Amino acid sequence: MMFVSQESWSQETGAHGPIVLFTGLWLLRRRWLVAKPDMEPAPTLPVVLLATICLPLFLFARVTQIVEIEGYLMYSLVLIALYSLVGMKAMKLMWFPLFYMLFVFPPPDTLIALITQPLKILISQAAIGFLHALGYPIGGAGVMIQIGQYQLLVAAACSGLNSLVSLSAISLFYIYVRHQADWRYAVLLSTMIIPVAIIANFIRVLILILLTYHSGEAAAQGFMHNFAGITMFMIAVLTIFAIDSVLEPIWRRFQNKGVAA
Repeated sequence: MMFVSQESWSQETGAHGPIVLFTGLWLLRRRWLVAKPDMEPAPTLPVVLLATICLPLFLFARVTQIVEIEGYLMYSLVLIALYSLVGMKAMKLMWFPLFYMLFVFPPPDTLIALITQPLKILISQAAIGFLHALGYPIGGAGVMIQIGQYQLLVAAACSGLNSLVSLSAISLFYIYVRHQADWRYAVLLSTMIIPVAIIANFIRVLILILLTYHSGEAAAQGFMHNFAGITMFMIAVLTIFAIDSVLEPIWRRFQNKGVAA
């Protein structure tokens, strides 16, 4: 965990790690009390088999110091140890905190690149089309944008797509705490996370392009670059809250009509 914190939590992609760790432990403690009556030691054979598979892999990842793989394998061993102590029935009752804690560890860079590359292109082209319609001298191809005399490369960090993991973690925590009893509505609200993240990141890219064009590259890459990212992340989180406050009464009304019918 010290290695994970040093390698991941100091970066944008893993800045949410400490928050997830402490909120996850808080959730786990709550669910632990619920699951306690169902706790019983697991059979020895499956525990030994699982540990035999995961332990050598963890040791290999530890030697190579591949932080993404090492974190998940370490957590797998923690889950195996927990399973040996409390059994599968109790773990099922604690499934969300145990799943949520996965966000403590950084996702593999190749996976992030695979997911974010199409989104980066989509956001870049949408920003070019929008500003071109407003009369700005802008063009580009892929994630390269040319506006005036400036050329920008929309990387994952610049587009804000690194915040997608953080936004997902915080939003899922909020949805679970508020709506765990109504899993259908929780699933519906969860589907809003990615569209909200894409729109927020689109606005962030617009801000950075306009800052570059009107104030120069130094202004766009300085304090305002980070400030735009933090601001849009907070707006995205508040948007999830706002969607919930609007959507929930509508959902309840339809549910009540269904019961009445």
